[in-house]
Amino acid sequence: MIFIAVRFTVRTAERDNWLPAVEDFTLATRQEPGNVFFDWSYSVENPDQFVLLEAFASPEAGAAHVRSAHFAAAMDTMADLVAEVPEIINVEVPGEGWSRMAEVQPRS
Repeated sequence: MIFIAVRFTVRTAERDNWLPAVEDFTLATRQEPGNVFFDWSYSVENPDQFVLLEAFASPEAGAAHVRSAHFAAAMDTMADLVAEVPEIINVEVPGEGWSRMAEVQPRS
């Protein structure tokens, strides 16, 4: 599985526009056959920073994602909204998705 984490720091004036601007990209990516997950969060310490966690079933699925029309359109849109070059972690990991954390269990 390919696991990717990306931090996007957006222009303060564009903070409220970010999620609507990437909505079509998000929905299209989630429909890709090799997509495992594609989830947005934002920083509680920096309200101008959004974090994308995404995973693809294989390197080929990740490559198809980067070649898609919705990826190209999103990169073009994002260039107008970001304040700096995004930071990324891109690694291949074993498994097919999320595992359960053994150290924390719900109390009855």
